[in-house]
Amino acid sequence: MIVTVRDCARDHLRTAGGVALSETGWRKMAPAVMKTDSSHPGPNAPIKGRGAASNREGRFEATIAEAVDDGWERDGDPAARPTTIVTEERARTIISRNDSPDVAFDQSINPYRGCEHGCIYCYARPSHSYLNLSPGLDFETKLFAKTNAAQQLRMELRKPGYRVSPINLGANTDPYQPIERRYRLTRQILEVLAEHNHPLTIVTKNALVERDLDLLAPLARRNLVHVFLSVTSLDNRLAAKLEPRASAPHRRVAAIAALNAAGVPCGVLVAPIIPALTDCWLEQILERARDAGARAAGYTVLRLPWELKDLVREWLELHFPDRAEHVLSLVRQMRGGRDNDPRFVSRMRGEGQFAELIRRRFAIACKRFGYTQTRNIALDSTLFRPPRAEHPQQGLFD
Repeated sequence: MIVTVRDCARDHLRTAGGVALSETGWRKMAPAVMKTDSSHPGPNAPIKGRGAASNREGRFEATIAEAVDDGWERDGDPAARPTTIVTEERARTIISRNDSPDVAFDQSINPYRGCEHGCIYCYARPSHSYLNLSPGLDFETKLFAKTNAAQQLRMELRKPGYRVSPINLGANTDPYQPIERRYRLTRQILEVLAEHNHPLTIVTKNALVERDLDLLAPLARRNLVHVFLSVTSLDNRLAAKLEPRASAPHRRVAAIAALNAAGVPCGVLVAPIIPALTDCWLEQILERARDAGARAAGYTVLRLPWELKDLVREWLELHFPDRAEHVLSLVRQMRGGRDNDPRFVSRMRGEGQFAELIRRRFAIACKRFGYTQTRNIALDSTLFRPPRAEHPQQGLFD
């Protein structure tokens, strides 16, 4: 095998494969080779239990490695499946804020960076590039846990200028992804919010949310919480490829039923809708969720920002080669001829004939099944009581 490394800053080519490199050259090449070659079994090979099939370089990396088959057979066994590595970190801030007009909340908390669910379509994948990690396999295998999330949240809620508004859990990465079973950071955050009567919303693809019903039910009785389960299809085989470590679709629907039965309002998000792949499930998902007690619904269409467009294309060519170009063509039709449209509002719902068709189908189904829109949810912000100062004497100056 020949591995060519291109220095993006100087566009200089170094070749390994019978040609000796300087020590500096090898040091620069080593990390890139690991990403290109040893992170997955081989080119065009799906990895069981993972969404991405490669570790494409992020947009901020200085080098790009390309592996070329030179005809020589590889020795040894195929590379092992990538394992999940969690790095514990301490967050300096925990509440993120936004002023996006197409998002129904202005505050959010993400206790984890990266997501083991491995959903290939996740718009958060490109955020791993800021860590000099790949939005591909790295995003779902190299995770970060903010172990001081609950303590930092108390500090921020205590600030004199804090303005209360519902906090969303799950805006970027899923708060109930598999590592939550071990770290329980989402539960710790819920305990803080419940203690101080702070309103919140939750978006997840994992039935693990049922674990926290003992916290969510009392919050719901005070009109302080609304949960949404995101469902993309009702096809377990498709879901195993599309979102390999999220709960199966039928378990998500069962979680909707369990939460609503316990008095916790739980709606459904059909998100994202992938044209010519999952859009056929739209009405069935809304009907099944309605039968499970959901009364609020929303949807988004597939977004392909930054590196995500290449990862989704690779995934489609591996799993659905016969319709890959058709899917991507419909995406571009909804995005003004581009892979992605970052403009507010249109980035969520798209434009054009196909986007309008989805909008009408969703509106008709919502009317038929008695849904309200997600933006019509109102939680109580008047009950909030900020945390008291930890040191008794500090309370004298509150």
